[in-house]
Amino acid sequence: MRALDATPAAAPARSALGAPRAHVVAMGVMVLFVVLAPFILYPVFLMKVLTFALFATAFNLLLGYVGLLSFGHAAYFGMGAYVTAWSVKVLGLTPELGILLGGLTGAALGLVFGGIAIRRQGLYFAMITLALAQMVYFFCVEAPFTGGEDGIQQVPRGRLFGLIPLANDMVIYWVVAAVFVGGFLFLYRIVHSPFGQVVKAIRENEPRAISLGYRTDSYKLIAFVLSTFLAGIAGGTKSLVFGIATLTDVHWSMSGEVVLMTLVGGLGTVFGPALGALIVTAMENYLAPFGAWVTVTQGVIFVACVLAFRRGILGEIAARLKLDL
Repeated sequence: MRALDATPAAAPARSALGAPRAHVVAMGVMVLFVVLAPFILYPVFLMKVLTFALFATAFNLLLGYVGLLSFGHAAYFGMGAYVTAWSVKVLGLTPELGILLGGLTGAALGLVFGGIAIRRQGLYFAMITLALAQMVYFFCVEAPFTGGEDGIQQVPRGRLFGLIPLANDMVIYWVVAAVFVGGFLFLYRIVHSPFGQVVKAIRENEPRAISLGYRTDSYKLIAFVLSTFLAGIAGGTKSLVFGIATLTDVHWSMSGEVVLMTLVGGLGTVFGPALGALIVTAMENYLAPFGAWVTVTQGVIFVACVLAFRRGILGEIAARLKLDL
């Protein structure tokens, strides 16, 4: 089992900071894109990309590194959006507190649902997460504070720390960018920590990890909660950007969409899900003029990607160049 081997076959070239050079270069490219993109592209589109990139990266922690396929991640993303929108609009909380509350809501749901779901594996785990997410969906349909089919509308962006107004798109863009980069670095540290090595070992050979004394259910539950916490952060941030939280955010199709982003970008890669989020969101945005043919066009492109890039786009590139991305 590679994750627990004492001496890896080949150590990647590392920078002065100790991180693999390929990661430093990829991180630099990503940060450069985040900094320069708003001067070229529409900031609202970019904010949507960044929120979904954080959502997909959080999901990848669970599927790519722990090996658990959740079909219910929309529950945490959507509830994070609802709670953030409601707390900012009704309770008058500042944006940063609203987003944090959305993340804590996702983590609380993840703790309860994860405690139930991780007792099963494979298809059974996926179906349990889907069933629990559908319960959340129907709760959102009926709960008074969600607004039912109308959702929570006209959510104010407010003032960051009570001081900086976020009404301007460029101003809130930098807040969203900071949330994404902070969340990404947090996940990067988790993946490359001793904890991350253990969860990868569980993914590759859980019986052996158990024989070495690891309480695998505890590790899986912690990873599940961390993933749902950041999913709630992503949902809460999105609700502030667009000023609305609706049933679309908590619908099962949103769970399918984040799975698609992760697979297209590269499952089990650090940077792949962010790239997948960019590709999928750009397709939805720029193929909109095709009307009803959008779904067909997307399907053709996705099938082509799956056939040409079995490891995902970035995963295939990394495999050909023998890099760990």
